[in-house]
Amino acid sequence: MTFEGERPEMKAVKLSDLPDIDGEVLNDPVWQSMPFYGNLIQTQPRFGFPASERTDIRIAYSDDTFYLSVVCYDSRPSELVISDARRDADLDNTDAFLFILDTYKDGQNGFIFGTNSQGVEYDAQVDNEGQGNFNANRQQGGTIGGFNLNWDASWVVRTQVGDYGWSAEFAIPLRTIRFQSGKDWGINFRRNIRKTNEIVYWAPIPLGFTFNRLSLAGTLTDLDLRSPGNLKLIPYVLGRLEKDYEQADPKLEFTPDAGGDIKYSITPSLTLDFTYNTDFAQVEVDDQQVNLDRFNLFFPEKRAFFLENAGLFTVGSPGEVDLFFSRRIGIGTEGNIVPIIGGARLSGKLNRTNIGLLSMFTDDVADAGIEKNNFSVARVNHEFKGRSALGAVFVNRAGLDNSDDFNRTAAIDGKLGLGNKARLSGFYARTYDPNDTTQAHAYKLQADYLWNNLEMRLAYTEVGQGFNPEVGFLLRSAFRKPEALILYRYRPKRENSRILELRPHISYRGYWNFEGFQETGFLHLDNHWEFKSGLEFHTGMNLTTEGVVNDFEISDGVIVPAGTYDHTEAQLIFFTNRSKPLSINVRSVMGGSFGGSRYLNSGTLTYRQGDNFNIALSYQNNRFDLPGGSFTANILRTQLSYAFTPSIYLQGLIQNNTVDELWAVNLRFSWLQRANTGLFVVYNYNLRQGDPLNNSFIIKYTRMFDLVN
Repeated sequence: MTFEGERPEMKAVKLSDLPDIDGEVLNDPVWQSMPFYGNLIQTQPRFGFPASERTDIRIAYSDDTFYLSVVCYDSRPSELVISDARRDADLDNTDAFLFILDTYKDGQNGFIFGTNSQGVEYDAQVDNEGQGNFNANRQQGGTIGGFNLNWDASWVVRTQVGDYGWSAEFAIPLRTIRFQSGKDWGINFRRNIRKTNEIVYWAPIPLGFTFNRLSLAGTLTDLDLRSPGNLKLIPYVLGRLEKDYEQADPKLEFTPDAGGDIKYSITPSLTLDFTYNTDFAQVEVDDQQVNLDRFNLFFPEKRAFFLENAGLFTVGSPGEVDLFFSRRIGIGTEGNIVPIIGGARLSGKLNRTNIGLLSMFTDDVADAGIEKNNFSVARVNHEFKGRSALGAVFVNRAGLDNSDDFNRTAAIDGKLGLGNKARLSGFYARTYDPNDTTQAHAYKLQADYLWNNLEMRLAYTEVGQGFNPEVGFLLRSAFRKPEALILYRYRPKRENSRILELRPHISYRGYWNFEGFQETGFLHLDNHWEFKSGLEFHTGMNLTTEGVVNDFEISDGVIVPAGTYDHTEAQLIFFTNRSKPLSINVRSVMGGSFGGSRYLNSGTLTYRQGDNFNIALSYQNNRFDLPGGSFTANILRTQLSYAFTPSIYLQGLIQNNTVDELWAVNLRFSWLQRANTGLFVVYNYNLRQGDPLNNSFIIKYTRMFDLVN
């Protein structure tokens, strides 16, 4: 199968009569009067073969709304899999239908919408064809850039299940998305058919890609769109009841609050956001982590205001050298909350140029020694044809009470696409502060190849000793790092093979300081065994080097002396079919560490009952036997949710961290209305060494008013 020739096309129909958005497609005369498109192609399990079930897709639009209907025929509709009914629930392991819209037809950026037969609302943003970065540090999680699940739009989907299978209708207001008038759109569709473990696409996708690879999308023609206008007011009111037991005289205090956002579309592709007294009470708390090394831990951003269009502001090497990291705004270095007075953001596109301007003001926190600050970011990125781009960013933190209190970062970045298969990318950055520091530079050069089942990467990163992006994130400072990866995807050709795919690979990353001393070396040899049943094994071996410049305390009373430590470790990862009601995920690393041994074991047991109740029990056990002493560091985590409807649900997160002797409970009730607004009730309860820390009960209501509708 070739992927470099003509891509499929389909036509949108301008409507005079509007369909009823109720999930009924087969008996709706509006839909039945127009042509349908389908002929989806498998990417798994039988790569390149037609889908085993028929899918009929129709697209239409009015002056202010984009419509899509789909009929997902299914020969055994009683076997449809629904794993979660909450908004933005993961659709990978369910029967689902998703589509991506490249509304600028630039082959780089898009909006994803999807649902399952229960009518879940799933939406996300994609930039740079979804090519962000998975954090390589084995203690950490989270992704930055490329894909933004936390983008929430105001739209409607309705579904229906029958003996034919299931159907869905989408109605997406044009003011919800950004687009460029007078252009065709890029488009692609994905359907999951779980009973046969199928993933199928309309515009065929090579192995190793998803439909985020917009340069391979099909085309939607016959669009005649005009700006519908967009002005939304999103206010909130909040009541907080809390008691801080760390104060000398803890008292139960009640605090009312109010604020909100304004969203205005200057053009269909350029949006201005204002925020006042910004609040994030409804956001899920961070996952507990234990630092088992001497470098920084990464906690991903979860706050919705900063996650919208986050990929536009992402520059650097995500998760390792982030030139702008929004968690620096409103969160102190010790994790304390810093009130955000307000700010503004301008983001979007002018022709092929992405523009992002952000300015936020934060208040002082006298007890923590934090003064008032302004945080500003200016980002511009021009995209050329052929997956190429050139951009620049300027990040500034300025103390409002002291003109000599500032930190600035300036950078240029770019990428050069070499056909569909390869790409060169990189950035160069420098920081500025009152100390006039030397060697305040950082840069990265990277070459990627991904095609014909083969993935290769070669990169070099350097961070100078004086490089200090205070509004960014550094995994570690002052290093030189080469890295490389080779991975091959092998699909057995025998139809009766139980194995879906083998992924043998080898990777290396090494860190040296500026004295030429190697601080880390990590050579990883592995193979992933993925079975058609959904079972998967990862069997790997790691050759590690840890160079310790100065003695450090890895745990209370356990000192790791300076020196170089070379070790070998085995790695095993195992998980069962995640579309089943009960699934297990186990990860084990066993081998040497800092002159001794370590055993890192973690497991997650996930159970779902129907489409309403989900629970995941996770346990991490870290055991070190070192010359300086032995210790354990464990984390227990329980995540649960109960969905009364797709828009009304209860979620809980209960965590225990044995290092900090901390129990933390976060319970959240959500009654959603439009675009993740609505009623939120949040309860937080924290214990350390058996004593209460800070407990709070919060009720928040936020609503979206469409002022031009």
